[in-house]
Amino acid sequence: MKEFVKESWPYLLILILVILIKAFIISPIRVNGPSMNDTLKDQDIMILDKISYRFREIKRFDIVVIHLEEEDIIKRVIGLPGEKVEYKDNKLYINNKRVKEPFSREETDDFDLSKFASKKVPKDAYFVLGDNRVESLDSRVLGYIPKKRIKGHATFTILPFSRWGVKK
Repeated sequence: MKEFVKESWPYLLILILVILIKAFIISPIRVNGPSMNDTLKDQDIMILDKISYRFREIKRFDIVVIHLEEEDIIKRVIGLPGEKVEYKDNKLYINNKRVKEPFSREETDDFDLSKFASKKVPKDAYFVLGDNRVESLDSRVLGYIPKKRIKGHATFTILPFSRWGVKK
């Protein structure tokens, strides 16, 4: 038994490290559905960075993983806490100033935050959209996303190999 423990402990240590890394630092995540087309495709496998938001703030246009009751979804941050978000004529306005979106996306119907109780994104919450605005379950339906529901940042696609790399 002593010999078994002596020979096995390096493997046990590696197993514990892998479990800790997956639980607290990074893990794979699968894109489900077309809501992030053309940036991300259905069934892409990405790396979820669970730790970077402990050291830096969530930024506009970050691709984030959000934990809902039944599933995790991947969306893009559009509105930050304290901001007024509006789309007019397929253009994004933050606090009444035009903001250019540096990524490919579907056309966005006009809307503003008037249907929500708070006309600005609340403290510790975010307004998120899918890049495929026609087929996306996002803040327009779900409302503001509390920061505690954001599991992390997803920018690196690992599978399929033809889509390998950083997505912005």
